[in-house]
Amino acid sequence: MEQSLSHRVKELSSDKRSVSALSDEQLIAEFQNSNEAAFKELVHRFKDPLTNYLFRFVGSWDDCNDLVQDTFVRVHRSRHSYKPIAKFSTWIYTIATNLAKSHIRRKKVRIFFSIQGGEKGDDSRPYEIQDERPDPEVRADSSLKEERIQDALKQLAVKYREVLVLREIQELSYEEIADITGINIGTVKSRINRGRARLQEMLRDLLEE
Repeated sequence: MEQSLSHRVKELSSDKRSVSALSDEQLIAEFQNSNEAAFKELVHRFKDPLTNYLFRFVGSWDDCNDLVQDTFVRVHRSRHSYKPIAKFSTWIYTIATNLAKSHIRRKKVRIFFSIQGGEKGDDSRPYEIQDERPDPEVRADSSLKEERIQDALKQLAVKYREVLVLREIQELSYEEIADITGINIGTVKSRINRGRARLQEMLRDLLEE
C-alpha cells in the first residue's frame, strides 16, 4: 500500500513537471483531452497578466477580479471552441477583452473623467505597484504618479485604451492586437499612436519632471 501511494505521488509530481514544460497551445490541447492539470497551469501562467491588463482597461480592482474569473470560466466552458490556427494567448485575451467591453457597456461606465476629479475610493488604487525603495516619500510619489497614469488611461476612449494597454503594458505585437480586437493592423497602429499622443498630452507635467 505504501509503495503504491509513493508511486502515485511520484506520478503526480512527474505530471506537474511535464505540464509546466508544455507550450500554451499544447496545454489547451491537453485540457481539451480532459487534463485538468493543464488548465491549472494555464491559470497559473495567465492570471497575473490578465489581472494587470483588465485593471488597466476597466479601472476597477473589484470588477477586474470578477472579469479575470469570468475569463477562466469561459475558457473552461468553451475549451473545445479553441482551434490551433491561433495562439492561445490571442484567444484568451480576445475573451477577456470582449468581457471587459460588455462590462463597460452594461454598467454604462463613463469614458471620460476629469483629470482633477475622477472616481476615487478603493477601486482606484493601483494594482501591485512594485517599489522596494525604503523611503516612504518616494513610495508615495510613485503611487501618486501611478494613480495619475491610471486616471489618464480612464479618460481615453475605449478603442484607444484597449490597444494602448495591449501594446504598452502587455507588450503584444501589432498582429496579436489585430487578432484580439478584430481590426486591421493599420487601424491598430493609428489608434495606438493617437492614444499615446493623447496620453502624453494629459501627462505632460509628469514627463517633464
